[in-house]
Amino acid sequence: MSGQTPSSHPDPGWLFTEFFSFQRAHALKTAVGLELFTHIDDGAVTAPTLAERTGAAERGIRILCDYLTIVGHLTKQDGRYGLTPNSRALLSKRSPVYMGSMGDFLLNEGLLQAFLHLPEAVKQGGAPPDPEGPLAPDHPMWVAFARSMAPLMDFVGERAAAQLTASGPATKVLDIAAGHGMYGINLARRNPQAHVTGLDWATVLAVARENAARFGVGERYHTVPGSAFEAEFGSGYDLVLVPNLCHHFGREANVALFKKIRVALAPGGRIAIVEFVPNDDRVTPPIAAAFSLMMLAGTPEGDAYTFREYQEMLKAAGFRDVRMTPLEELPWKLIVAVS
Repeated sequence: MSGQTPSSHPDPGWLFTEFFSFQRAHALKTAVGLELFTHIDDGAVTAPTLAERTGAAERGIRILCDYLTIVGHLTKQDGRYGLTPNSRALLSKRSPVYMGSMGDFLLNEGLLQAFLHLPEAVKQGGAPPDPEGPLAPDHPMWVAFARSMAPLMDFVGERAAAQLTASGPATKVLDIAAGHGMYGINLARRNPQAHVTGLDWATVLAVARENAARFGVGERYHTVPGSAFEAEFGSGYDLVLVPNLCHHFGREANVALFKKIRVALAPGGRIAIVEFVPNDDRVTPPIAAAFSLMMLAGTPEGDAYTFREYQEMLKAAGFRDVRMTPLEELPWKLIVAVS
C-alpha cells in the first residue's frame, strides 16, 4: 500500500486539460466570428437553425456549441442552446457592452508566435529586439488593437475618467499611446471645456479620431503622430494620461518618459497611469500578476510593475504624492502623481 488517500492521487486529466487549454481560446474566437452568441440571443437555439444562420455545417456547429457548453460559455437542455449571463452581456452583439472583438487582438498571430518562442525568452530574460516587431514604428498590430479593444477600453476609460474628474479639473489633456482614444475621449465627454491631444502612430490616430467624432468630441480632439519617446509633446498640460504603455519597457526607459512628461505638465499638473499592477508578491492578483508572462514573451524588457516600482520610477523623474486607486471591479489600477 502506498499510504496515499484517493484525494492525494495525481490527476492526469488535469494535465491533459492544461495542455489543451489553447482550444478554449480558439473555440471562443471562432464562435464570436460566426456570431453564434448573437444568433442564440436572437432565438436560433438548435444546431440546425444555427447552421442555417451562420452558413456553417450542422456537424461543425453542434460540436463547437457542445464544446462551448462543456467549458461554461453556453447552456444546453433538450438539444437547445442558451447563453450564460457573461455570454449574453459580453459576447452577444445585442448587448450594449459587447466585447467579443477583443479576440481579434488577444489572439492575433504576432502574440501567438511570441509564445511559441517562450522557451528562448525565458532563457534570455525577454524577447530578442525585433526591428519589425510590435514596438516598431507604425506596426499594423496597433491599429487592430485600437479597433478591437475599444469596447473594453471604453469601459475602463470611463471609470478612470470618473476618478480623475472627481479629484480635480483638467482642461488641457495629453493622451500618450492613445490608441482607440477612449481614455481621453471619456474625459472630454465629462468636461465640455476639456481639449484632448492624442499621441500615437498616425495610422492608429485615425481610429481615435473616428471614435472622438462618434462620441461628439471631435472638435476638441487633437492629434500628434509619432513615438512617445521622440515626438514633441507641447507644454502646459493639466493632465497627461499614460494608459497601458509602461509595461512594454524597462525601468530606465519609463523614467526617461516620465521626465519628459513632467516637463510638459503645468506646475501642479498630474500624470495618470492605467496599468495591471501586481502586489509585491508578484503572484496576486492573478490577472495583473500573470501579465508579466506576456511581457516576457513579447518584449525585450517589459514587465507588470508593482506599485512600489512605479513609486520609485515616478519619484526618480521628479514626481511627488504618488497614489494608487482601484478601478471598481476591474483588474486595472489608476496611479496618479503630481509634478
